[in-house]
Amino acid sequence: MRRNWTTWVAGLAVLGLSSPAFPAGFHIREQGAKAMGMANAFVAQADDPSAIFYNPAGLAFQNGSRMSLGVTVIQVPETEFEGKTWLGDKNVSGSEFSGKQSARPDIFFPPNIYATTKLESAPVAFGIGINSLYPLAKRWDTTSPFRDDVKEVAIKPINVNPTVAFQWKNLGIAFGVDYTYATLWLENAPYTTVYDGAGNPINLNVGDLEIEGTGDGWGFNFGLLWRPVEQWSFGVSYRSRIKIKVDDGDADLMVSQKAQDVLGLPSHVNTDGSTDLTLPDTWSFAVAWRPTKKLTFELDVDRFGWSSYDELTLDFEDETVLHDETLPKDWENTWTFRFGAQYAVNDNLDLRAGYAYDNTPVPDDTLGPDLPDSDRHNVTLGLGWHNEHGALDLAYMAVLFKDRSVSNDIQDGEYKSEAHLFAANVSFWF
Repeated sequence: MRRNWTTWVAGLAVLGLSSPAFPAGFHIREQGAKAMGMANAFVAQADDPSAIFYNPAGLAFQNGSRMSLGVTVIQVPETEFEGKTWLGDKNVSGSEFSGKQSARPDIFFPPNIYATTKLESAPVAFGIGINSLYPLAKRWDTTSPFRDDVKEVAIKPINVNPTVAFQWKNLGIAFGVDYTYATLWLENAPYTTVYDGAGNPINLNVGDLEIEGTGDGWGFNFGLLWRPVEQWSFGVSYRSRIKIKVDDGDADLMVSQKAQDVLGLPSHVNTDGSTDLTLPDTWSFAVAWRPTKKLTFELDVDRFGWSSYDELTLDFEDETVLHDETLPKDWENTWTFRFGAQYAVNDNLDLRAGYAYDNTPVPDDTLGPDLPDSDRHNVTLGLGWHNEHGALDLAYMAVLFKDRSVSNDIQDGEYKSEAHLFAANVSFWF
C-alpha cells in the first residue's frame, strides 16, 4: 500500500533533491566525441583533452597547449509503458488504469570544455575540464496515471575538474579534484486516500507540487597510463564518491479545493528541505592494442559503486504538514563492458566504431517512471578529421534498452525505451 500523502510528498521531495546525484542509473559517460565514437573505450588511449574525464594520466603524453569545446545532443529516451498503473493507492477501487502510457519526447545538450598544457621544460601537465555528468530530463503527460509520481523532472549539473599529470618514462600519473554543483526541478500531482461516509476508500488529488533545489559537493580522481611498447597501453582511472549537500531545497504545494475541504489543509504549503547524498565512485580498467600504425583496438571495464544509494533521508524545516522521512532505494553495484576500434584512413581522417553493454543498478522494487532504467546495448560510430592545428570529431550512439518488466506499488507491466545521442568536439592545438 502506498504511503499517506504527507509521507509520500516527502518521498517525492527526496526524489527531486536526489536526482543530481543518482539519475536512475543514467550516468552520462559521453564526455567527448572521439571517445564516444568508440563506445567510450578510451581510458588506455586518452590522447585528446577529454582525457581529463576518461583518464587524466593521458595529459602526461600530450605536448603543448590544447583546448576542446564539445556538446552531446541527447534525445531523451522514447519510453513506452504497457500494463497496469495506479493513480494513488492501488488497493482503492477505480484507481487502476490499463493500456499504454508514453513519455513526452525531449532533447537536452550537456556541454564539455577542456583545456590542457604541458610544460616543455618539465614532465608535468595541467588541465581543467567542465562538463555535466548526471543530467536528466523526463516528462509524462499531465493527464497520465503517472502524474502522482512525476509530471516533469529536470536536473542540470555542472562538474569542474582541475588536474595535474606527471610523466616518468613510459608511465603517466595524474591527480585531480572534482566540484559538482546541481540545480533541479520536479513537478507532480500527489494523491492520498480518504474515506467517504460509508467508510469506502477514495483517492483524492491533494494538489500540484513543485520542488526546486540546489546542492554541491567535492571529490577527487586519479589515473595511471602505462605505455611499455608502441603496440600496447594500459590504463586505470578512478573517480571518488562525492557527497552532495542539498541545503537549499524548496517544496511548494498548491492544495486543491477538495483537499482543503476534506483534509482541512491550507490553500498553500511551502517549506525548505535539506538532505545529504552520495554519488557513486567509479573504477575503469583498460587495455589498448595497436597491431598496425593504422589500427587500434581497446577494451574497457567500468565498475560503478551504485550501492552507495541505499536510502534517502529528507529533513523539512517546517513539519506541520510535511514530515522527515527515510526511504530505502537499495541500488546495486554494476559493471559495464566496452569495446572500441579506430582505423586511420590517412594522415588526417580516422574512422571509429564501438559497442558497450551497460547494466542497470535499479532493482524492481524501487523502479519508477522518473527514469525507468534497464540493461542496455550501446552501438556507436564516429569519425575524426585532424591536422597540426587541431581536430574535429563527430559521433553517434544508439542506446537500445532491453524491455524491462516491473511489478510494484506504482506499476505492473513492461517498459520499452530507446535513445539516440550525437556528439561533436572542436579542438585546437597551440
